[in-house]
Amino acid sequence: MEQNQAPLCDRGQIQMLAYAYMGDALYDAFVRDRLIRRHPGETAHQLHLRAVRVVRCGAQAKTALGILDSLTPQERDIFRRGRNAKSATVPKNADVGEYRLATGFEALLGYLHLHGNGERLQEILALCEAQGWEDE
Repeated sequence: MEQNQAPLCDRGQIQMLAYAYMGDALYDAFVRDRLIRRHPGETAHQLHLRAVRVVRCGAQAKTALGILDSLTPQERDIFRRGRNAKSATVPKNADVGEYRLATGFEALLGYLHLHGNGERLQEILALCEAQGWEDE
């Protein structure tokens, strides 16, 4: 991923579900990085099992609710728009409400990244980690 690209300035040019697509990848990479650092001696399979518990839909929904009060009004708006975006599918093992919360959370992460607000993105990811990943 190229770090020197100019941020996208018009949020209207990107669909909310595209932000969520980006945010999903960002959160997955963040969680994997943290798990490898916390558990350096574990196998890739063990790390994968830990990561799945943290990034699954229900866990993301819980994380989203845990950080909601820390968001700015603009970030809450992005979260809301992502949550309300119409998705063609819902994963077979996910509750619709949890899926929408997770989508809003991912959309916020993707939005911050694609609009060049990496510092705030890192703050939010730190808040997520600080909540604890008890299922990890």
